[in-house]
Amino acid sequence: MLRANAKGEASVQAIFITGGASGIGRAIAERFAREGWRVGLADVDAAGLAATAALLPDGAETYVMDVRDRDAWVAALDDFTAKAGRLDVLANNAGIPLGGPLAEAAFDEIDRTVAINLTGVINGARIGHAYLKRTPGACLLNTASASAIYGSAGLAIYSATKFGVRALTEALDGEWAGDGIRVRGLVPAFIDTPLLAHPTAGSNRSIRETVTGAGLELSPVEDVAEAAWRAVHGDALFEYVGKTAHRLRFAARWMPGRLRKLMRRRFG
Repeated sequence: MLRANAKGEASVQAIFITGGASGIGRAIAERFAREGWRVGLADVDAAGLAATAALLPDGAETYVMDVRDRDAWVAALDDFTAKAGRLDVLANNAGIPLGGPLAEAAFDEIDRTVAINLTGVINGARIGHAYLKRTPGACLLNTASASAIYGSAGLAIYSATKFGVRALTEALDGEWAGDGIRVRGLVPAFIDTPLLAHPTAGSNRSIRETVTGAGLELSPVEDVAEAAWRAVHGDALFEYVGKTAHRLRFAARWMPGRLRKLMRRRFG
């Protein structure tokens, strides 16, 4: 897709995606690349970045970086925008899972999850603002979670970080309106990505086994990519993905007492 730049010349729209080595980030990259967008990918997984870039028609600019590293954010965005000439979308997508009882969680894992899932997203927003502001109609796209609809027993820290991402999205939607930057959020439920292979804390079962054992559905990652495309081109603040996300949204609004009892039963 082409838009005119400040000089009236046509230029290819550009998206920068964190967590681009696999899962949701990879699917978003493929979706936007099919539309002719220029893609920048960031992740700590160099091999995964190369694999994602190889799937795209025109490849991608890749950056091995940790979203906790603010200097790395600046270096990557400086390089990508210098090459692309613009930044239409910053997809703040990087995140890690952490499940199991809070009372049994290791403090280093708690700190790491908060730093990546929440502080990393804040870093992207704070540093990305200046780059997005240069492109009229640019969009910050944050990946939250259905765990940000109602605090999920067994996912306390993960839920807390995703509630933070949701709050940040709502706040910046108002705060950045005057700058011409649109802010949107993705709220997926359980998505079939490599993250589900991680063990559930305090258990030998994977997150995938725990989810499917509870009778919950896994949505294909392509559904999130389509939601990302809708989010960037629509006016809804949040795009919900998966039956569980829609059910939680309904229950949190209309049946909070019942939802509270359900959470207690599932973890009791």
